[in-house]
Amino acid sequence: MPINGVGGIPASLISMSKPLEKQKAVELRRAGLSYREILRQVPVAKATLSLWLRTVGLSRPQRQRLTEKRLAAARRGWEKLRRERLERIARTMAEAEAEARERLEASEWMWMLGTALYWAEGFKPKPWSVKTRVGLANMDPCMILIARNWLERYCSVDDLDVCYALYIHERADIDGAQEFWAARLGVSRERVRIRLKRHNPVTKRKNVGRSYYGTMQITVRRSTLMSHRIAGWTQGLIRYCGVG
Repeated sequence: MPINGVGGIPASLISMSKPLEKQKAVELRRAGLSYREILRQVPVAKATLSLWLRTVGLSRPQRQRLTEKRLAAARRGWEKLRRERLERIARTMAEAEAEARERLEASEWMWMLGTALYWAEGFKPKPWSVKTRVGLANMDPCMILIARNWLERYCSVDDLDVCYALYIHERADIDGAQEFWAARLGVSRERVRIRLKRHNPVTKRKNVGRSYYGTMQITVRRSTLMSHRIAGWTQGLIRYCGVG
């Protein structure tokens, strides 16, 4: 006897077993129920149910109903994940705001300086996009060095998680600028990725000459939640100053 059933059991034997359950399952399927709905009423293995129903077709409205049910279930799952993410963000920001007050009262000036600089120059989460990574951009190497030191010291950022991107005009001395930034930041040239700004003949550029080295942008990998922690620090700083 050929073996083409489930778990080594011939299909013919599976079909002969539990005839009442099979009949009920077929009737429910013809009524347009999903496998999950049928399994609530006919408690058999899903593989067995699949074998019983493989020749039972569905009408177009029935298929449409099942598709809508799957989409509704997916939307409920997405909405649950969204609520959980927003709750996690709210907790992170509240804890960070309380931490900010403690640091301010302890006069941690280096933390205050970095937080204020990030408030001015850093990437901020937006209401329509909460998945913003930590990062900032500036033309001043000292600003980048202070920001990186602050991230390492207060955010526990590992050096290898910092990404460097040099935004520079395509007619500038790109090799020289890459070498300049690599030397000032103490990283290899390979870590400084180049992002070219295309030439616009209409615009009269001011950033020309030997002193033009472009704008350095640093970002931190896997730092979405960290960005909300920093936002909480910023909010704490604002409230401490009595302007928020």
